Amino acid sequence: MTEQEIREVVEQVLSKLRREDADVPPQAQVVPDEPLPDIMAADIRRQYLVEHPHDQAAYLAMKERTPARIGVGRAGARFRTETMLRFQADHAAAQDAVFSDVPDDYLQQMGWPVFTTACENREMFLTRPDKGRIFPAETLEKIRSSVPVGTQVVLYVADGLSSSAVCANAANILPVIQEGLRAAGLKVNDPFFVRFGRVATEDQIGEATGADVVCVLLGERPGLVTAESMSAYIAYKPTVGMAESRRTVLANIHRGGTPAVEAGAHIVDLIQLMLEKKASGTDLPI
Repeated sequence: MTEQEIREVVEQVLSKLRREDADVPPQAQVVPDEPLPDIMAADIRRQYLVEHPHDQAAYLAMKERTPARIGVGRAGARFRTETMLRFQADHAAAQDAVFSDVPDDYLQQMGWPVFTTACENREMFLTRPDKGRIFPAETLEKIRSSVPVGTQVVLYVADGLSSSAVCANAANILPVIQEGLRAAGLKVNDPFFVRFGRVATEDQIGEATGADVVCVLLGERPGLVTAESMSAYIAYKPTVGMAESRRTVLANIHRGGTPAVEAGAHIVDLIQLMLEKKASGTDLPI
């Protein structure tokens, strides 16, 4: 075919499409009233997308044991639309968790005093990890003044790399830890919040307050399984520059991992053991 003939064929096809669109009544083009299903609501462990698996029982058992993207099926040589949409949604949730701040209204609702590290904004926090581990001198003094003399356990929350983790877990885990420690006869502070904070903020706080144990509940780097994972980093008499092996970590605190309430009870037991053994991390006999 010549170029002119090809052009005429294309014009004929486009003309036909325009006529077909014009023939469709307006009501047929309206989006249905039924809302689209929430792609995030599906439990990946119970989402079976492989048609006619060779060993269905083994396939179902494998899916139940992990939220990893296995057995997602295919459409020809590609992923199913549902699989791709869920991947994109999870990726967006992870980005939101990293780049968003904990909302001010949430902080006010929790009633936390807020202290900020040496980072001026989130961009600096992400690109200068060293500044997220330290406080300006005046801020550190304010933290010290906010903790009553004789406090044995300093408990606080930091945004870390997931604001979503703070909002999803803090309100459930904090009361369990506070009430558990006080029931054990231990003196614990009213929690505060550290903005742009990394794990090692507890080292400066430990030295400033003289507490026996410092516990920070911190938002963890999100992945594609969850953007709401929190970890508890606990240290006995932490000091600036100490080895990371001196920290005890309880990770994977979220609704799909260790639930916040259960994690809180375990943290209370860990802190009591640290005070008894005067050690934490790899030095703590468990």
